[in-house]
Amino acid sequence: MTEPDTVALYVHWPYCARICPYCDFNVVRDRGRTEEQAALADAIVADMEAQAARLGARQLASIFFGGGTPSLMPPAYVSRVIRRARALFPGGGEIEITLEANPTDAEAARFAALAEAGVNRLSLGVQSLDDEALRFLGRNHSAGEAMRALELARTAFGRLSIDLIYARPGQTVAHWTDELNRAVDLGFEHISPYQLTIEPTTAFGRAFGRGTLVPPDEDLAADLYEATQTVLEARGFDAYEVSNHARGAAARSAHNLHVWRGGDYVGVGPGAHGRLTLDGVRTATVAHRGIADYLAGVTAGQPWREDQRFSPLEADEERLLLGLRTIEGVDASLIAAMGLTARAEDLSDQGLLAAHGARIAATARGRQVLDGVLRALLV
Repeated sequence: MTEPDTVALYVHWPYCARICPYCDFNVVRDRGRTEEQAALADAIVADMEAQAARLGARQLASIFFGGGTPSLMPPAYVSRVIRRARALFPGGGEIEITLEANPTDAEAARFAALAEAGVNRLSLGVQSLDDEALRFLGRNHSAGEAMRALELARTAFGRLSIDLIYARPGQTVAHWTDELNRAVDLGFEHISPYQLTIEPTTAFGRAFGRGTLVPPDEDLAADLYEATQTVLEARGFDAYEVSNHARGAAARSAHNLHVWRGGDYVGVGPGAHGRLTLDGVRTATVAHRGIADYLAGVTAGQPWREDQRFSPLEADEERLLLGLRTIEGVDASLIAAMGLTARAEDLSDQGLLAAHGARIAATARGRQVLDGVLRALLV
């Protein structure tokens, strides 16, 4: 469903005002790094130019600025990246250009300039509407700041998304249902609710290891997930992917859909991942994680710390893993070509997969236990 001559762009801006205790992304503190950031902006553009030359003629599908905290990126740098991307991959017309932002007052002050730079969709990392929960999550904004940021964002951007984190220690279904309904009342077209994941390398992971952080048990986590689906469906949102809900098809993230459909995307910036078709082979790219290493790598013409050429089977497995995250699912011919028809039929009999015309998708129950569904298919 993705045109073969299109390519999306992911830009990783690694700087954060504060490192959240649950975050395991490639991030660094944003303190006195003005010269480094200018050099990084230059390197990102140079990296993009080199990858475009290697790819040849492509049409730009979308741009996504992630991080880190890309709302800390000077708007002039954002504008430069967008203008160069459009020049390198022309003919895309109006495309979705998303930027992730935190709702601090300092970042919200940049919204108008970011919109003028070309950003037309803002993903606001609110995470919670409860001040106590925000303190627990290590966020550097309050619920009040989030409300002020939302009002500024409404005037600058035509499309708005909100991120929320649930399954927090001590959270009840009733409390989460109330918080989720209040978030819907704010008028976002897109909501991404994520269950809190405890990664071992984070501050939360270390607290969990010491026994000082106790997340909800599996039964409560499942109840919270089901409450999420029930509330959002009742309020007019479709769960078009495991953790993404939109008010109709037009509100879905075009960039994320491009990725989940198996489209090519260029990743630039420290630690950025990409997926490219090079010489007819699906190739996974990972940029150097360290900022200094990335800068040196771009200068040397070697921005990637690794690039893996997928075998046909590996490429098919990734298409299956990504596609079954969405309500679109995958083409039934892919299941057949991989020799998985009998396993898929067994999962359909269990109510975990369902056929829709020529496509096979996970059911609502199947998406709740998607890891198990995928293991049953592929292991």
